[in-house]
Amino acid sequence: MTQSPRSAVVLLSGGLDSATALAAARNDGFRCCALTIAYGQRHAAELDAARRVAEALGAAEHRVFPLDLRAFGGSALTADLPVPRDRSAEEMSAGISITYVPARNTVFLSVALAWAETLGAFDVYIGVNAVDYSGYPDCRPEFVRAFEELANLATKAGVEGKGRFRVHAPLIHLSKAEIIRLGRALGVDYSLTHSCYDPAADGAACGRCDSCRIRREGFAAAGVADPTRYAG
Repeated sequence: MTQSPRSAVVLLSGGLDSATALAAARNDGFRCCALTIAYGQRHAAELDAARRVAEALGAAEHRVFPLDLRAFGGSALTADLPVPRDRSAEEMSAGISITYVPARNTVFLSVALAWAETLGAFDVYIGVNAVDYSGYPDCRPEFVRAFEELANLATKAGVEGKGRFRVHAPLIHLSKAEIIRLGRALGVDYSLTHSCYDPAADGAACGRCDSCRIRREGFAAAGVADPTRYAG
């Protein structure tokens, strides 16, 4: 008798990295339960992208969880603060950007963990990256390891020894170009994804925020045509 695949919860923002993480989880043989957090981000474009990606990559389930972090603000993505544009690589790597959302990945992983425990799953995937990023502290390997330890200490399933939770971060040591090449090999259609922090009203990417610049340079370095629709 063929054994049913194990389930994994995959955090899916609709961006390039999370789409690749979903493809990696599928390639690892998991039944993928995609989780998108509607956290009060400036636009709905990435939520629409998450739905497209989940369907295209065959997620077994896709839940959109409302959790409005605008109640706290503190970030250009959740408050009325300007999104930085046209910054050099040196400027982007100097300190932690105003686009950092306080404790976002800690919150997101906690929600993913809750769903995983409910499903009887012990694997959670997140598309964090410690190479091409804007200095976010919750994208580092140390953070991923610490949260994995917490998951096994703070859950009924972990304490009762029913399994060991694992937080998978398959992209954490890859450059953006390497992520794109991996995703292409795994069948990701990047035209379905959205990465821009400050898109136009019609959803077109600005091409000037940190995320757009990193994405555009990643496609160029990978030698892959950039399918992004940019404004102007």
